[in-house]
Amino acid sequence: MIDAAILLTAGFGTRLAPLSWVRAKAALPVAGEPIIRRQIRWLAAAGVRRVVVNLHHLPASITGLVGHGGDLGVDVRYSWEPRVLGSGGGPRRAFDLLDRDRAFIVNGDTLTDLDLTALAAAHAAHQPLVTMASTPEARPGYNALAVDDAGHFAGVTRAGHAPAPAHAALRHVHFIGVQVAERAAFAAASPDAPSETLKTLYPALVARDPAIVRVWPSVVTFHDIGTPADYLATVRAVAAAERRPLDRGEGVTIADTADLTGTIVWDDVSVGAGAVVRDCILADGVLVPPGRQLSRVAVVPRGLAPAGGRGEADGDLWIAPLDASR
Repeated sequence: MIDAAILLTAGFGTRLAPLSWVRAKAALPVAGEPIIRRQIRWLAAAGVRRVVVNLHHLPASITGLVGHGGDLGVDVRYSWEPRVLGSGGGPRRAFDLLDRDRAFIVNGDTLTDLDLTALAAAHAAHQPLVTMASTPEARPGYNALAVDDAGHFAGVTRAGHAPAPAHAALRHVHFIGVQVAERAAFAAASPDAPSETLKTLYPALVARDPAIVRVWPSVVTFHDIGTPADYLATVRAVAAAERRPLDRGEGVTIADTADLTGTIVWDDVSVGAGAVVRDCILADGVLVPPGRQLSRVAVVPRGLAPAGGRGEADGDLWIAPLDASR
């Protein structure tokens, strides 16, 4: 049994802007519970008792939700990264806080019903250094894993593009951001410098031994929260599956004559009389003026917007469209 896990939550969530200016991605609420708490409950249900969470961007938005993990049945420690160390350096540093040589590693933007016990069994059966969980088909617009018939990782290609000649005869699948890894897989990575697994670290391992990194396909429910539109779609799907309402945070005031439809509301939000808000995300501290009409946008307080940030100012609000074409 694997009783340890590393959660990778340090990243900036650039594609999630402007929401990621307010909270770290793993701290976003999904149908009444933040992503990271959902992930830890899922890990704990599979027997995980020790979790290391790596931190850099807006760390308090994560630590304030998780604490030491006692109410979730786990012991949580935090791996602080003075700069983001990536998918290679992050685990290398985090393993130093685990009294274990094997752990689940989970991306901080992944929600799935993957059977972790089955993934651990697949890893134990072949004894590689890494076993990555995947869906059977590649997803257009995302990087795909190139896999041979024996399940060995052979590199990365771009789904929807012609693969490199070396990958042309291979299967192409989608990595869902969950893996089992041995500490030794990260021996070549520095705990103080950024490094990357899929394009650098793992190919170097495979060059030594083609069987050392494996890919395990599984048919699972999987949500990858990359953009505000992805986030809204994920919350809707999870809320529908769990028969829960869309999120309404704490300290929220909505005028009786305001009309909110299909909208996610975080904490300390106020919506004025006669406002019409359709299919939006209202982040912490947003004050929607009376009579304002909003549709398919992510809204944060204007003061949080960096120079050159995606979207535009509108009074005290900063508004960015959910649809990339708008």
